[in-house]
Amino acid sequence: MNKIAVIGCGAAGMMAALAAAQGSGSVTIFEKNEKPGKKIYITGKGRCNVTNACDVTDYFDHVIRNSRFLYSAIYSYDNTEVMNFFEKNGCHLKVERGDRVFPVSDHSSDIIKTLYDAVKKAGVSVLFNTEVHSVEAASGKVSAVTYSSGDDPITREEFDKVIICTGGMSYPSTGSTGDGYRFAKALGHEVVPARPSLVPFEIEENWCSKLQGLSLRNVTLYMYQYKDDEEMAAANAPGKKKKKPDYEGFGEMLFTHFGISGPIALTASCHYEKEKRARLLLDLKPALTTEQLDKRVLRDFDDAPNKQFKNVITSLFPSKLVPVMVELSGIDGEKSVNNITRQERAAFVNLIKNVPMTVKGTRSFNEAIITRGGIKVKEIDPSTMESKLISGLYFAGEVIDVDTETGGFNLQAAWSTGHLAGSSAAAQE
Repeated sequence: MNKIAVIGCGAAGMMAALAAAQGSGSVTIFEKNEKPGKKIYITGKGRCNVTNACDVTDYFDHVIRNSRFLYSAIYSYDNTEVMNFFEKNGCHLKVERGDRVFPVSDHSSDIIKTLYDAVKKAGVSVLFNTEVHSVEAASGKVSAVTYSSGDDPITREEFDKVIICTGGMSYPSTGSTGDGYRFAKALGHEVVPARPSLVPFEIEENWCSKLQGLSLRNVTLYMYQYKDDEEMAAANAPGKKKKKPDYEGFGEMLFTHFGISGPIALTASCHYEKEKRARLLLDLKPALTTEQLDKRVLRDFDDAPNKQFKNVITSLFPSKLVPVMVELSGIDGEKSVNNITRQERAAFVNLIKNVPMTVKGTRSFNEAIITRGGIKVKEIDPSTMESKLISGLYFAGEVIDVDTETGGFNLQAAWSTGHLAGSSAAAQE
């Protein structure tokens, strides 16, 4: 029987430990926090978006980087099996908009309890408040783990296999502080630099802060990226045809004191390259073509020709947005609409379809849902999650350089890679 150490008691770690124990491994989980699943607890705003119920073939369309690396893991333990696991263990699930799967109770704690109870039932030993200091290898093979608890002296314990499931860098208060990257580097692995992902944008334009707290539904956000300010200015010159956007998303968006957040903004951040200059265009009325919107605006103008511009457009936008749209339009809000020229109206319609924002950057890891970057996938066997450099060393979850869009896809990657790593570690001598 293989003696297996799992570092990290999160989604990937608990699933890896469970699969390893069921595969006849003697398993110990090391967790530096005082309880399991601290990051699971806050996912989905405390509800835990367990997975996504999409067709498994569609799953890979939502993986931003290194989707092919996940083929074996996803197909060996897909979303259906994840849902079956929780249902069979008494945690009932429901499917919501966008095929997002949540516990019926809307409590992420039920997901953690179900998983942790299964881990304990399988005979896994779990050491909380225990920090791993290093993973040792000898002659190209894993040999031991050193760890300590509180003020206790460092202990060195030999293991046949080690599975690193330490997460990335996002939400460091949950324990994701890059430990796994340090262990991997010490053993010769290359780590793709970590960046925040699924994270809010900071916006240069100061009018965004005036809209703090305003949530917009059924809008479309486009993101265009350029090598520098000069290229961005040239590409957005009057009459210049737009290039294909680097991202296009429809749904909900939220204004904040620093910029924008919400589902479509967070997903856009997955595609953001911080070395480039990014410009966002927000379509406030995506259901209408420019021609249809122009007719709508003209009708509103014709219905109240003597009313002031700022008062006529109140039917088009939430009240908080009206003064900002007046400001951005450059049209005097006191001006009666019968004095607005055709050119001014056309520019206003174009503004509604293309509200411009310039990205200053993203928020920090403290606000990032996931981490982009991690252990280089070329150094991991995708069919087992074992290191190609060190025999008996495995990786699972967010510590690997794979990231996805929002919607339960990242947790599915954790369940799948964890299950594959655990079952492989138990099976291989």
